Parts: sequence; C-alpha cells; structure tokens
Amino acid sequence: MSARSGPVHVATSKRQYKGKVYVTHLLRRTYREDGKVKNETVGNISHLPPEVIELVREALRGTRFVPVDEAGFRIVRTLPHGHVAAAFGTLRALGLEELLASRRSPERDRVVGMIVSRVLEPASKLATARWLDDVSAASTLGEVLELGKVSADDLYEALDWLGERQGRIEQALAQRHLKEGTLLLYDVTSTYFEGHSCPLAALGHDRDGKEHKLQIIIGLLCTPEGCPVAVEVFPGNTGDPTTLAAAIHKVRHRFGLRRVVFVGDRGLLTNARIDKELRPQGLDWISALRAPAVSGLVGEEVLELSLFDERDLFEMTSADYPGERLIACRNPLLAEERSRKRAELLACTQRELDKIVQATRRKKQPLRGQDKIGVRVGRVLGRYKMGKHFAYDISGDSFTYHRNVERIEAEASLDGVYVIRTSLPKKTLGSDATVQAYKDLAYIERAFRSLKTVDLEVRPIYHAREDRVKAHVFLCMLAYHVLWHMKQALAPILFQDDDPQTGRRRRTSVVGRAQRSEAADAKAATKLTHKGEPVHDFHTLMDHLATLAKNRCCLPGRDHATFDIFTEPTAIQRRAFQLLDVSYRL
Repeated sequence: MSARSGPVHVATSKRQYKGKVYVTHLLRRTYREDGKVKNETVGNISHLPPEVIELVREALRGTRFVPVDEAGFRIVRTLPHGHVAAAFGTLRALGLEELLASRRSPERDRVVGMIVSRVLEPASKLATARWLDDVSAASTLGEVLELGKVSADDLYEALDWLGERQGRIEQALAQRHLKEGTLLLYDVTSTYFEGHSCPLAALGHDRDGKEHKLQIIIGLLCTPEGCPVAVEVFPGNTGDPTTLAAAIHKVRHRFGLRRVVFVGDRGLLTNARIDKELRPQGLDWISALRAPAVSGLVGEEVLELSLFDERDLFEMTSADYPGERLIACRNPLLAEERSRKRAELLACTQRELDKIVQATRRKKQPLRGQDKIGVRVGRVLGRYKMGKHFAYDISGDSFTYHRNVERIEAEASLDGVYVIRTSLPKKTLGSDATVQAYKDLAYIERAFRSLKTVDLEVRPIYHAREDRVKAHVFLCMLAYHVLWHMKQALAPILFQDDDPQTGRRRRTSVVGRAQRSEAADAKAATKLTHKGEPVHDFHTLMDHLATLAKNRCCLPGRDHATFDIFTEPTAIQRRAFQLLDVSYRL
C-alpha cells in the first residue's frame, strides 16, 4: 500500500539528563504506510526563540498572520496598570470602600483615588489631581474609578468629606481588628509643619531635626501585629503622656471596649498617667521603668544585679509599684553598645570642654566673664547630653572641670538593663510574652517610619485648616492600612521576613536580639526566593507591576470603537497577584 502523507506539525519533547531538563522542538510529519502510522522528522527548530517557535506552531495549525498595519486596529494610548490593580484590588478586597461609605459617590471615589495614589505615588493634592485626571493621567487609576476631570479643589472637598467620617470609619476598623482583652500598641511622634496659620502648629519636642519648624503631634493606635486602626492629631507643644487620655476615650467610648491592655513606652505611660487614667478606668498596661526608677530599685536592693550572672530575665515586686509585676532584663549586646556610645560622648564632651579651658588661659583676648563662659559650657553639655557626668566650676576668669567617676560607674553598672512593668497577672501573660509585647512597639515605630519617610510621606504639611490637617493624617493612616496588608501578603517575594514566628523561635531568649527566619536569611543572601523568583523591596515590585500596561485600541476609521488589551503578565507579576488574591483585569 502506498504512503499517505499528513500535515507537518511541531512536536515538543522533554528529557532529563544529569539534573537538567532539555526541551526539543522538532518539525514532524505523520503518515501511514502499509496500514501503520509512522513519523518523519523534517527539521529541528529548538534553536529558535520560544516566541518564534510558537508562531511556527500556530502557522502550521492554519492561523493566518498579517502585518500590524493591516491588522485592523491601532493602539491609541498605553497606561501603567499593574501597580494600580494590586493596590486598588487590595483596598477593595479589604472592604475599605464600604467602610468609607455604604454607597458609591464622587467623594468616595476621589478618597479611594487619594488613598491608592498615596500608596503608589505620594504627592501634593495638585500633583495627585493631575495623576488622576483623565487627560493627564499617569496610570489607569482615574479611569478605573471613572473619575473623569479631577482638580485639586475636588480633592480638598473629598478630604473634608473624609474628615467628617473619621470616627465612624475608625469604629468599623476597631470592630474588625480589636476585641475585649486585646493588647493595643500606642505611641506618638511629631512631624514638622510648613506655614504658621494652623492652630495645631506649634514649637515642641523635635524628632525630625527641624528645631525651628512648627510641628504637630500624631498619636497612633495599632493591633499587636502593627496594623493601624486609629490616629489622632494634637498641637505640636502637647506632651506625650497627655495624649493618652484621648486614646483611652476613643477606645472606651467610641470603640466600646471595656478591657484592653495599653502597651506604651516609658515616656508615655508614666506613673502619673497610670495612676490618674489607666488604673481608675480598670485598664491594664505594659510599659517600662525610666532609668532613675531602675537605679532606685538597685539602691533599695529590690533589683539584685548579681542574678544576671545566671540568667537574663527574672521577675520581682516592689512596694513602690503595688499590684504590678516587674520583669528585669539584661541584654549583653545592648550593654556593649551603650558602653561604647557613652565613651564616645564623654570623649567628645571632654574635647570641647578642653577648648573652653584653653580659651580662658590664652594670652590674646582670653575668654572672660562668668556668663560668657557659662553659655559656652552649656552649649557643649546640651549638645552631647553628658552634663550629669561632669562636675565643673566657673569663675569670672577661669573654668575647671572633672569627670564624675562615681556617677559614670553607677550608670555603667546598669548598661543593658531594663525593667518591664505590667498590671497583668502571670497566668494571663507570662514573662517572655510580656517582654515580647513591649518589644513589639517596634511595629509602631516602623509605622511612623513608613508614614513619614520611606513610603507615604505625610510631610511636609501645608494645610492651614485644623480639620484638613487631621483629615490628611487620617488619609495617610488609611493608606498605611492598605500598605500593611499588601506587605503581609507579598512577604514571600519581598525582602521582609515572611515567617517571623520561626525567627523568634531561633532566639535562645526573648531578651536577645531579634532573629530572622532561615528563609529570610536565604532571601537576603541569594536575592531569590526558594522557588528561584527574584526578591524585591515593595517599591521595586510596584515599579515592575506598573510595566503591566493597559492598551486602548481602536479600529481604522472608527476612532470611537475602542477596546482594551492588557500586556501579558510576567511570571513575577502573576505571582504577586496570586499572593494578593486579586485580578489585574479591573
């Protein structure tokens, strides 16, 4: 019987050899001869690029290809889209739109646009309006939200709309994330202010290195994991401890929680705040003692430093702190660092004081006058904060000083020692868990860093109206709420540790330095995940997602007959959307 030839096709085969997988693409023809099916290899196209091989495969299947100019459509506009889909998709999955308002409105859509743009491209309201506007848009966000023409005034009106709803939105967030008996991280920071007309702007304790700038105080409430639920803005000259009353009122009366545990640092949860505000309200706390209080415990022999020879953590009680547990800890690495820093500061202070001594003894124009000498000495001691370690004498024409060795040695004996205080009984929260809860305040410090610098850029603040300043800060908190959830979901492909509990188990003691998991160390060393994927920080990942574009196309001669085509996602883009559990097709 004669042979009957069949069509040519692409046959792909894989084989493994010495741990490597080899893929072969052959042009083959199938035919029948004497009643048997046989194959004939026409050629080997394995050397061609994958996209060319696919074109050959499709052509052999009968697909007809034509030049782009004859394809029947053209691309009208291309906008970055993937990062918008990731951030907006996360916001929508969190149900944040419904928290803002149960029904859609122009104000709600504009607020959503400002939140997402704050995550992706933090800028002024004017720059944000241009980023969202349908004519000058730099992404698909305005189109996805159907914002149309957007002006800065539109965004200011939406900001006012958001400020009026802050209480209700925070209450809804608290219902989602807080429950009776929960730990609640609370801390404050300051940020500088541009302008002089806002009632909230005032000189106060500077944390940004802007000594002569007016500032505001921001108080943030977070879950034990660091997820933000509420924020409050205070005048810039407000003392940190006095902000606690507003936080308690918000938790008790707005959130309706009767039992919570406030976790705050030693400068915020002071004895006065505990006695006047927390204890009368029946609220519990976790904080730490200030250095003078720790020294007092040593002087009263309540805290025996010799016990640290055998362990780095132990509990004690003191009549000065009735109803509280005191947990003494000593970190050798912290002790070494404080000793090194003190030695450097003492040396710098002494070097500058020596210059003043020489100035009083020089022959030409010696430094004279008790007031002038005192000003220079005060400036030096204030710069290095070492005045307590020096004794000095100033006269009209001389200045002498010496180190207070006893005080230096007394402070050095407490290097690395800190004492956690809590009203919780041990059966409710053990020693290790209590210490860890206090150390978790690092989460809220991370939130402030994200809000102020690396991510959301809450500053500089130009708003003149008090309500708009508060609304602006609240908007940034909502953006951090979205950002926090995105980073949690994307952790496997980010440099951050996606298994922090394993890292904590690697420590020999809760007092020791925080440890990362082995997987996080491997990511940092290889810059790859265990699946071989490239590891990113959040911003480079968003930049990569932005390359997933949305193309607006139209048919020739029919400019109004448009349709959209998305670029094909890369492997890492598919992985990101899989982790976020959102779709890029919005």
